[in-house]
Amino acid sequence: MAEFGSDDGTAVRRDRFSGGPARGFVSSLSADERIFAADVAVDRAHVVMLAEQDILDDATAGKILTALNVVEVEGHGALPEGEDVHEAIETAVIEQVGPEGGKMHTARSRNDEVATCIRHRLRDDLLDAAEAVCDLRAALLAGATEHADTVMPGFTHLQHAQPTTVGHYLLSYEQALARDFERLVDAFQRVNRSPLGAAAFAGTPFDVDRERTADLLGFDGVVTNSMDAAAARDFLVESASALATLATTLSGLAEDVVLFANQGYLALSDDYSSTSSIMPQKKNPDTFELVRSVAGDASGSLTGLLTTLKGLPRAYNRDLQNATPHVWASVDAVTEAAVVAAGGVATAEWQVGTLAEAAGSNFSTATGVADLLAMAGVPFRTAHEILATAAELAAADGRDPDYEAVDEAASTVLDGSLSAYVDRDAVEAALDPAESVAMRDSAGGPAPDAVTDQVTEADARLSTDESVVDGLRESIDESHERLTTTVTDYV
Repeated sequence: MAEFGSDDGTAVRRDRFSGGPARGFVSSLSADERIFAADVAVDRAHVVMLAEQDILDDATAGKILTALNVVEVEGHGALPEGEDVHEAIETAVIEQVGPEGGKMHTARSRNDEVATCIRHRLRDDLLDAAEAVCDLRAALLAGATEHADTVMPGFTHLQHAQPTTVGHYLLSYEQALARDFERLVDAFQRVNRSPLGAAAFAGTPFDVDRERTADLLGFDGVVTNSMDAAAARDFLVESASALATLATTLSGLAEDVVLFANQGYLALSDDYSSTSSIMPQKKNPDTFELVRSVAGDASGSLTGLLTTLKGLPRAYNRDLQNATPHVWASVDAVTEAAVVAAGGVATAEWQVGTLAEAAGSNFSTATGVADLLAMAGVPFRTAHEILATAAELAAADGRDPDYEAVDEAASTVLDGSLSAYVDRDAVEAALDPAESVAMRDSAGGPAPDAVTDQVTEADARLSTDESVVDGLRESIDESHERLTTTVTDYV
C-alpha cells in the first residue's frame, strides 16, 4: 500500500488502479495547466468554507491553505505526477501537510471540482474575447467616421450593385459584431454559476454552504440541482456557439478585405501582409486569410463538442474530459483572430480615388434613377423596365449608360417622354454615384448624414458594452481579493 506523500501520483487513492498501460491514456495533467490557477482558487474557497462550517478545524485549514500557497508559487510544472491537476495538487498538499491534508477533499468530488474550475477559467477567456470584439468595433467606428462620405461600390452576388460609402460598409460589420458581443456576454452569464458542493452528483451529507464558495469565487450563484451541476456542459456549447458565430463574422470581414486588396480598394499595412518566397513584388493579405480560416476551426470545435456530448447519460462520464479542449482551442483562436482583424482594419488605407472610380461602374446607379422615377409617379416596375432597357441600349452602343440612354428607353416604355416626369438635371444627378448615395438617407442608409447618425449610436453602444466588460472584470477581481483576504485569516 502506497503511503501518503509518495511521488507516484497515487497518494490520494493508494494503490488501486495506480498504473498499467491506460494510466497515460486517462491522464489530463499536462492539458490541465490551463486551469491550474483556477483549481488553486477553488481549493482555497472550499477549505475556507469547510472551516467556516466547522467541518474542518481552523488549524488544519491553515496548514492546507499554506500548502496551497506553496503549490501556487511553485507552479504547475512542480506538481507531482497525477491523473489530473486536481489529484496532483491534492498529492502535493498531502506531501507537505501529511494525511490531514486529505481533508481538503471533504464534501466534494472531482466531478463538481473540475466543473467549477472550467467555469472559473472560461469566464475570463470569454471576457478576453468580448474585449477583443470591442477593440475591433472601435477600429471599425474610427474608419466609418473618417470615411462617412467616401463612395465605394456595393455588391450583391459579388456583382456591382449600388454605390455606398466606406462608412456604411464598416458599420455593417460593427453592428454584426455588437450582436456577437451580446452573445458572448449572454454565455458568460450562464458560465458564471458555481457547481461546487454538488459532489459526485448526489450532493453530500456535510453541512456545506454552496453560496459561500460561489461568493468567494466571484460566481453569481450556484447551479442548484447537484446532478445537473456535475454533469452539465451546455455552458461549453453556448460558449463554443457564440465563438463560432463570431468567427463567422470575422471570416466574412476577412474575405472582403482580401477581395478589396485584390481590387486595389484598400492597402494593408506591411505589418499585416507578407511577400512571396519567390515573387518579390507580391504583397499578400496573409493575416486576413488566416482570420478567414478560423471560422472552420471554430465550427469544427463546436461540432466536435456537440458530438462528444450527444447521448451521454447522466451524470458524470469521462468523455467530458475530451469535451473542454474544444472550447479552449476555439476561444484562443477566435480571440486572436479578432485582435489581428482590429489591427489590420485600423492600419489599412482606403484608396479613395480608386473606390470613387469603381463606385459607378456596371451602371450601379440604375436603382437610384428608378427610385427617382418612382417618386415622380412612375410605377416602380415600369421604372425598373426603363432602366433595364437603358442598360441594354447603352451596351449595344458600347457606351456607359447616360441620360440619353434613359430618355430613349423611357420613350420606348412610356407613352410620354421622360421630361414629363423628371427633369434632366435630376436624372443626371441620380446617375452620379455620390449623389445616388446622398439620396439614400433613410435610417441606417449609406448617405453621409445617415452614417454619422449610426456612428453616434454605435459609439454610445460601444461605450456601454466596454463598461459591461469592465464591470464584470471588476467583480471577478473583487472576488479574488475577497478570497485572498479570507485565506490570510487562516495562514
